[in-house]
Amino acid sequence: MTNHDNESERLSANMFSSILIMLFAGALATVIFDFWGPSLSPLLGFAELSTIKLPRTMIEVIFGTVPTGTPELIHYITGLILYPLGWLFVVLPMRKAIMPSLHWSITAVVYGIVLWVFALYVVAHLIIGLPPFIGFTETTWVALIGHILYALVFAWGAQTRSFK
Repeated sequence: MTNHDNESERLSANMFSSILIMLFAGALATVIFDFWGPSLSPLLGFAELSTIKLPRTMIEVIFGTVPTGTPELIHYITGLILYPLGWLFVVLPMRKAIMPSLHWSITAVVYGIVLWVFALYVVAHLIIGLPPFIGFTETTWVALIGHILYALVFAWGAQTRSFK
């Protein structure tokens, strides 16, 4: 076996490991987001955040009908794959270029705020046509906390599994 073969195997194993870490951290973060919005938030006296209302409305606006299970699928693809890819390919390179010594938790809070802006301004307002940030209702702030929790839990999961 040549050095090239060993290097190729090591890269393949590293990529597979990184994908598993990303899926693990994304799944854990999605569970926390799903626990916060519909369950814990109303239990604490705050608004209930539906985890599929936004994807359902987006599909309805774009396609006119909502096939069964599609909003849930979009929600899980977003939490397991898309948001983690944003962390990996946008957030981490920016952090390394701008402030490499910045603690991962601060970076995660900023990323959570960016995810919140994306969901409640880009998706809810620009795509669906709702008021920006859903009119700054109580749901807006529950969503902010949810997205920050998501980002913190994802970053923690990725960090503790050496996904840097």
